[in-house]
Parts: sequence; C-alpha cells; structure tokens
Amino acid sequence: MKIQRILTILFILLAQFEFAQNSVQKALNTFTAASEFANAGISFYAIDLTSGEKIAEYNSKLALPTASTAKLFSTASAIELLGPNYRPETRIYIDGKIDTEGTLIGNIWIRGGGDVSLGSDYFTEDGHEKDFLVTWCDTLQKLGIKAISGAIIADGSEFGYSGIPKGWSWNDMGNYYGAGASGICLFDNMIKYTFKTGATAGSKTEITSMWPTVPGLVFHNYATSQNVTGDHCFIFGGPYSLDRFAEGSLPLNRPKFVVKGSLPDPEYQLAYEFYDQLLAKGVTAKEGAKSARQLDLIQKNRYTSSYTLLYTHKGKTIQEIANLTNLKSINLFAEGLLCLVGYKMAGNGSTEEGLKQVEKYWATKFSFGGIFLNDGSGLSRSNGISAASFVDLLKAMSLSKNYDAYLKTLPIAGKSGTLAGLCRDQPGQGRIVAKSGTMDKIKSYAGYVNSKSGKKIAFAIVVTNFTSSSSNVVGKMENVFNALAVY
Repeated sequence: MKIQRILTILFILLAQFEFAQNSVQKALNTFTAASEFANAGISFYAIDLTSGEKIAEYNSKLALPTASTAKLFSTASAIELLGPNYRPETRIYIDGKIDTEGTLIGNIWIRGGGDVSLGSDYFTEDGHEKDFLVTWCDTLQKLGIKAISGAIIADGSEFGYSGIPKGWSWNDMGNYYGAGASGICLFDNMIKYTFKTGATAGSKTEITSMWPTVPGLVFHNYATSQNVTGDHCFIFGGPYSLDRFAEGSLPLNRPKFVVKGSLPDPEYQLAYEFYDQLLAKGVTAKEGAKSARQLDLIQKNRYTSSYTLLYTHKGKTIQEIANLTNLKSINLFAEGLLCLVGYKMAGNGSTEEGLKQVEKYWATKFSFGGIFLNDGSGLSRSNGISAASFVDLLKAMSLSKNYDAYLKTLPIAGKSGTLAGLCRDQPGQGRIVAKSGTMDKIKSYAGYVNSKSGKKIAFAIVVTNFTSSSSNVVGKMENVFNALAVY
C-alpha cells in the first residue's frame, strides 16, 4: 500500500508538470527527443521580451559553434558603435608637388578605410564595378596631373595583414565566401573564373577568362566535367598567394560556367586597377603600382602635413552594409563591419581589435562570459555561442535606440533573404525575423517573434553534429518556430 501511495503521488506530480509545460516547451521536448539528435549538441532559449519571463529552454548556456548567426554580433556592434549612417572612407593623397608641366613629383597614396562596398557587385550594376575609378582619374586630371614620377601605392596597413581570422579552414579560404576583410576591399574581394566544360563525364574543364585580371596569378585546374547540377568546384589558395587550385566537378556541356573565388591581394589589386585606369586616360606613373604590404610599410603615422588629401571616397552606410550582411549572409561584409569597429574605436582595424571592442561594449549590457568569438561572420569553427547569449544580445538590442535599424537587417520567415523558405505557408510565416546559420553539421537561428497573441519574443536555437540532413533538421525546427508564433 505504501508503494502504491508513492507511485500515485509521483504520477500526480508528473501530470502536473506536464500540464504546466507550455506548447513551446512541449514542441521543444519533442524536437530534442528525435533520434538524429542522440549525439548532437543542442542549445535553445526563448523569452518574453515584455515581461522577461522564460518561455522555453534546453541547455540554454551551452556554447556551440553557430555558423552565420554570429553575424548578429558584428552587425549589432557596428550599428551601435558606429551608427547606422557611418560611411567608411577611402582617401587619396599625394606626397609631392605638381610642377609646371603637370608632373606630380612624388607618389599617389590610396589610404584604405575598410570599405567593403568599393566596386561591390551588391551595390553596382554589371559592367559598372569600376566606375569609381573613372571618378578618381577625373579628379586627378582636373588638378592638372598629367604624369606621376613615382608610383600608385595602395595602403591598407591600418587594418593589418592577417589575411583571415583564426579558425578558418583551408577548404574555405580560396572560395568567395572565404575572402577575408582588409583595409582595402575591392570587387567583394572576389575573382570570377569562367569555365568551359566538356561533353563527357570525367573530361577536362578549361578556364576561358578571369575577372578581374590578377597580375602574376598561376591557376592549376583539376576540376572535371561531370553529370552534376550546380557548382561542385572548390578553389584553394591562401591570402596573398598567387597560386590557386581548382578541384571538384562542374556540369557537362557548359560554354560559360562561372565559379567565384577569393581575391589574393585586394590592396595591390586596387593600386593596379587605378594605375591601369590612369594609363587608359593617358596619365603615366613611372614606378607603376605598389602596395604598402609589399613595401613593408606601416603608413598610418606618415599622413602628416607633407601629404595632401586630394579626394575622399565615401562608401555605403553601415545600415546598407548591415542589411545585406544579414539578409544574404555575406561573410566579407560581416568581417568588414567587425574590423571597422576596431578601426573607429581604437585606430586598429584588425579582427582582434574589433573583437576586443565588441566584448568591451556588450559586457556593459550583459555577461560576456562563455562567449567565444574569433571572427565576425561565423565561418570559424572555433566560435562558441549559447542560445542564452544570443537572447541576451537580442534583448539588449530591443532596448536600443537603434532597434528599428537592427530589425531592418533581419530576413523575414517565408518572405525574404535566407529565411525565404522557412515556415512558408505556416503559422511562423511573417511573424519571425531572424538570422540563420548553416555549415556542415551545424544549423542555427536567432531572432524575434511577433506571436499571434501579441507577445514579443526573443529566441535562439543552435544544433550541431546531427545525423540527418540539414533540411530535415530545419523541418523539425519549424515545429518549434510555429509554436512560438502562436504562443
């Protein structure tokens, strides 16, 4: 009888616990119990932003690699610390005098300010990527410069020359999405390789063109033609290296198939492009194109009264850059925003300084302990962020004067950007605005929910090392998201 009484009490307690659980927690419990997550890492947290009350959680403080949801930190930090209307600048100086015959006795310096929008495909129409160079040339010619005795020197040294952040894989860095930020960014730090593929499986592919032209680049092509759809080709090559390797496969019978890779040295490339444009206008530079890195110069303290500022090119605003960063998940833009934070706040545009400034700022808003950031884009697998930390950030931004600006950067479920297919024709459509993250065996989301009952919710979920496909994981996540939407 005593045992029966104990069992009855336990049953009542369990029933009361089950009754007390809300619909979101129940959906989350079902999600975490799925067989493909038996060995997975899962972190989830959701709160009511109005009351601050917890809605549901699971391992909420477990720090995991999150992929692109890390961009929420870099975009929020740039908007907060730089302001939505801040515009990075690229400045042109001369270090000598113009003689009576129109010859500049000296050099032209291009001082980089970390502008990721310079010649970017995202902000220009096809064929107009170099229009800004025409403006620069016209500016010099209006000053009467007909020849240059020295060189065109591009200088991005105030941002350092690390090339890429810590934790990036060799498999990534030669591809377009693995292009690191730099003091001078150009054409999205990207090369477009055009391939011609064969008619039979296993046949060779041929490189027919490359844009932009990179002086001295040596391309080793091992990509083959195969019965595949889409781009299965990978480009390998480190920062500043002029050796590039293509491996993998491309679809059969394609006269023009474009594969995107990273630009080895954007700093020198800009000097070369400006030199080439001046030459086309009849303005010669005797010593050609050079870069501060190649000359081993740290030029920051040299821009004194002996240098004359001729022209300032203003890039796109932080708001415009952040919008595309989160909407289209552009790694270069996220890294660039992080570096700009370091540059503006401390005069040092390195990734490391950017991360210091990010931690310094947010540590005044919430606990930064247990957050491990090595980059601004999430491409580093050394990153570790918990669902609770994402919610802390989202809550802080919901109280900021820049909240509306931040909200505009986030894709809408079922409607836009990387969330266009999420919860489409389901309760979550239009009610969820969030950033997604995807890498091999990593899937994450973090953002806001306007629930059907009028609640304002902040949530985050990170899942790693699952055994099913990413699409299957998303399908199961949608059940949780829809529960949030109707909560």
